[in-house]
Amino acid sequence: MYEALNIAFIIFHTGLIFFNLFGWLWKSTRRLNLITLILTAFSWVILGIWYGFGYCFCTDWHWQVRRALGYTDMPNSYIKFLADWWTGIEFSTQTVNLWTGILFVGALAASVYVNFLRRD
Repeated sequence: MYEALNIAFIIFHTGLIFFNLFGWLWKSTRRLNLITLILTAFSWVILGIWYGFGYCFCTDWHWQVRRALGYTDMPNSYIKFLADWWTGIEFSTQTVNLWTGILFVGALAASVYVNFLRRD
């Protein structure tokens, strides 16, 4: 059961990250993309007040599953986990956090632009 949840979290969370980054590109997904970006920011900042800046409830739930599977050495950042896992390279936390922030702000700016400022 936990192994299936682990795989489901990897698929869902990775898909959500890609949707956050690129969902603004398609007119039919623009509103949902803005909503998921706002929810992500809410989790990172508002829930982060209590749980630490950058807190993600998806990551928290996934790490609970991975701990039940016996994994103990997991980074705080899900993006770092994915980058390290996909490439086999140990990226620095600071570099991953910097690029996560840059790409998130870029995606949010693009989503706001296409949802409110662009007329098509």
